[in-house]
Amino acid sequence: MNAEATPGRERLIEQFKADGLNVMFGNPGTVEQGFLDAVDAAADFSYVLALQETVAAGIADGYARATGGAALLQLHSGVGLGNGIGMLYQSLRGHTPLVVVAGDAGVRYDAMDAQMACDLVALAKPVTKYATRVTDPRSVLRTVRRAVKIALTPPRGPVFVALPMDVLDEPNSEPVLPTAVPLTDVAPSAASVGRAADLLADAERPVVLVGDGVALSGAQVELVAVAELLGADVYEVDSSEVNIAASHPLRRGQTGHMFGPHSGELVGGADGVLIVGTYVFPEVFPELESPFRPGARVVHIDLNAYEIAKNHPVDLGLAADPRQALRALAGVLERRMTPARRAAAAARLDVRTRERAREELSRERDDTPMAVFLRTLAERTAGDLIVFDEALTTSPLVTRYLPAERPGDYHLTRGGSLGIGFPGAVGAKLAHPDRLVVGFAGDGGSMYTYQALWTAVRHGIDAKFVVCNNRKYRLLDDNIAQYWREREIPEHGFPGSFDLSHPEIDFAGLARALGADGTRVEKPDEAVAAVGRMLDHPGPFLVDIQI
Repeated sequence: MNAEATPGRERLIEQFKADGLNVMFGNPGTVEQGFLDAVDAAADFSYVLALQETVAAGIADGYARATGGAALLQLHSGVGLGNGIGMLYQSLRGHTPLVVVAGDAGVRYDAMDAQMACDLVALAKPVTKYATRVTDPRSVLRTVRRAVKIALTPPRGPVFVALPMDVLDEPNSEPVLPTAVPLTDVAPSAASVGRAADLLADAERPVVLVGDGVALSGAQVELVAVAELLGADVYEVDSSEVNIAASHPLRRGQTGHMFGPHSGELVGGADGVLIVGTYVFPEVFPELESPFRPGARVVHIDLNAYEIAKNHPVDLGLAADPRQALRALAGVLERRMTPARRAAAAARLDVRTRERAREELSRERDDTPMAVFLRTLAERTAGDLIVFDEALTTSPLVTRYLPAERPGDYHLTRGGSLGIGFPGAVGAKLAHPDRLVVGFAGDGGSMYTYQALWTAVRHGIDAKFVVCNNRKYRLLDDNIAQYWREREIPEHGFPGSFDLSHPEIDFAGLARALGADGTRVEKPDEAVAAVGRMLDHPGPFLVDIQI
């Protein structure tokens, strides 16, 4: 128990440190100046400066994803929070546990409707799990601990606490205690696991749909065991982490991101469906009717009960930890599946294994500059690197040469907001300073948060960056082409607003202007040299690859 009162701004820092939040990402502002002055004086506590709030939020997101824990983000009042909203939406959809704080002038000024006055809680609510404002100096730490607990309790997500300046200036004698985060590694009952096994064991065309709840619970091994027992194709849904190794023959890729019919084509023939650690389905234009065929048996396992049967009916929903549930399910399936069913499952696995081998043998050699760069990078590093992937339309090529094999080695953009690729890589490198970290982004997406290179230089964060430069918002080209097909609109020129070719952006020059270094690649032989320069350069380095 801490009896001696100290200013709330100082005690708050001690609370953050008690929770292992020793790094704060942010962009400063006037109403936070007293708090930030205390931050500057605090021991064993550091502030990572970004030039704009979106960048700070992206770096914090990458840091949290790379560490597996929470990250602390400071934004400036209503205007700064507004700048960070788009990136916070990405964190909300991706279940990143960010603890977001922002200041305001003070409770005493609430009635004045003064400059920068804003309902911060209302602004934050749509993009956070929990949003609140501290108004009493005796409840600063209590409120922060509640927010940290909510951020780290599945379903994880960003939380927001508004901290008025006058509240933080007051003496505070609250105890500094580590936040108690509830354990959620709960196992389902034997009866419910048995029912799940009964629903799935006889499936002739089983499918498993997985999301990042698998990675969060560390259930990759258990997932593979169940998939192999069933001989089930595994599709990733709203997935941005490594839930199953890319090389596993049963992994069939992602379901649709934009259009529901694509997902429907993948799952519509299944007679047994197991959904684990995700919601279905996350497309921008989803199917309103269930994509599962009539009579298909559907089992959904997730710690987030809200997502179970949210959009489409299921036969059994289990609110349980994926690792515990999958481990129990594998044990029951081993006992209950007949020899004939196990032989059929093994045959399906064998078919997929041979198909994967044929695909590798028949794959044509790609000698475009991007392919040569990626192939050379894979060879030089033996695949030992962390990839932060916002390459979007170039992502299939990135993962062809740098496949997502090991948990923690690959992070994919999620949520639909552009700009996470570069700041995410900065955060991941800060979390793992001994690893090579490369962030990939399209030319359009990179320009949302290019200032992240400056933060990397300022703080000595040796991340590497790659611009996949096709001089356009290529994803929009692809999406509008689908729109035309669905509505039988004749193809014609893409909207001019999708084009980024003029004036041309000098990405390498921009990198140098921000204190980093960079090079441009136009030809395949230049790609080989660019890999060498990037790996040998002692600091942030950017490669602009023309596609």
